[in-house]
Amino acid sequence: MSAEADLLALSARLAALEARVQRGDDQHAIRACVNRYMALCDRLDADTDLPALLDLFTEDALWRGKGARYAASFGGYQGRAAIGEMFSRYMRTPPHFALNVHFLCSELIEPEGDQARASWVMLQTSTFASGDSHLNAAELSLQLQRGTDGRWRIALFETENLFSRPVRAWRDASALPVPAAQATPSAASAA
Repeated sequence: MSAEADLLALSARLAALEARVQRGDDQHAIRACVNRYMALCDRLDADTDLPALLDLFTEDALWRGKGARYAASFGGYQGRAAIGEMFSRYMRTPPHFALNVHFLCSELIEPEGDQARASWVMLQTSTFASGDSHLNAAELSLQLQRGTDGRWRIALFETENLFSRPVRAWRDASALPVPAAQATPSAASAA
């Protein structure tokens, strides 16, 4: 193999490695964007930083409920202003949510250039101001775009209910069921 061929092969390997690193960096940035979204939604109240929440979306983003249950419950909102109006309904005193925690799993993030598709299964545990609690699971389907500032933002956020049910309160004062401590042979002989 000639020196020129070696240089071309090395250049190709370097380009492939750079592409893999960029893909990993993009996936991390997308994951961080969605994590920030969930963290802000977990604490929706009158003090929520709505501009920070809306900055996670592109200017013309679409946020919508999908499927029979969530399309009827949530509807759809086009653009940051409309999405902000939707979120502001949850930002009041007393807060709509007394407790709200989102858990994401079954992640798939597929960046390609300045566009990406991503999906998660989400579990949401909520207690409302009324004291009622609910458990929801949903499939999240997102499209994201890298802005001219290099930041990834949500261009499409779709949530579709998988199941939903009322539950007892999450913050029960009952003792945790843990095994009782037992004296071990080494602890008993030391005494």
